[in-house]
Amino acid sequence: MLFLCYPRCTTCQRAKAWLEEQGVSYTMRDIKENNPSYEELKQWYEASGLPLKKFFNTSGLQYKALALKEKLPTMTEEEQLRLLATDGMLVKRPLLIGEQFVLTGFREKEWEAAL
Repeated sequence: MLFLCYPRCTTCQRAKAWLEEQGVSYTMRDIKENNPSYEELKQWYEASGLPLKKFFNTSGLQYKALALKEKLPTMTEEEQLRLLATDGMLVKRPLLIGEQFVLTGFREKEWEAAL
């Protein structure tokens, strides 16, 4: 499994601790240092079945600075994915990517059900 996180994010820290408590093996990737590519984001979005908005870190400073709340509804999916690929801090975190699932954000019950 691939675990994308921002190490200084408290939610990511909780998710990481939870994964370790469950004995789940994963590869960790710093979302700020190694931003997901357009191709990865497209693949994860399509596999997730989630609305694309769920991939945006809507509480992040970058999201607010770019006024994305107003801009996203008028953007195409491709434009949104390309924008996400420009800055890992725009991406909702943590992300957990497995063979059968893609999880955005840490909600323990949801992660438990997927694993």
